[in-house]
Amino acid sequence: MSYYFAILSPLDTPLFEHEFGTSKSGGDGQPRFTDQARHLNQFILHSSLDIVEELQWTQPGLYLKVIDKFFQNYISAFVTASNVKFLLLHQPTTSVPTTTTTGGGGGANGGVVNTAQAAASSRVNSTSVGANPTSPQTEEAIKNFMNEVYENYVKAVMSPFYKAPNMEIRSPVFRQRVAAAGRKYL
Repeated sequence: MSYYFAILSPLDTPLFEHEFGTSKSGGDGQPRFTDQARHLNQFILHSSLDIVEELQWTQPGLYLKVIDKFFQNYISAFVTASNVKFLLLHQPTTSVPTTTTTGGGGGANGGVVNTAQAAASSRVNSTSVGANPTSPQTEEAIKNFMNEVYENYVKAVMSPFYKAPNMEIRSPVFRQRVAAAGRKYL
């Protein structure tokens, strides 16, 4: 699974952005976004801001779960008490659709089996974090990731060198801690 994480100020300006891939189930931690998708990530996150602003008043907690879906991209949100938004775009791994022909042809599709559908159905039944973006295990992992990033965000904002609310977070330590939380939970 590939992830794009962004922190947005109360005025919806980006304060921090980070791309990473899954480190669970043998993943190498590298994002697998295509070049076109990499350019669209920011737009997809910003398009979900209206939904975040509606849900933040109806949900009791800070973590809003999966709030939006754009094709195979899921957006999870976390809103702080100061209206800073943490948005995580996660894209499950997909395989390239291939078809194979089986002997016979007595089936409904004339012996053609879509291996992408078979792989997708086996991934949905799996319990790994990257298999199903809306499963309870994935939701819990993303919630833990957001909570740990929130703790690190509070520490970064409390620095006397940070000028709130619209200063971009450029701390390499903060970036390392976000990456470590991603490796730990996602």
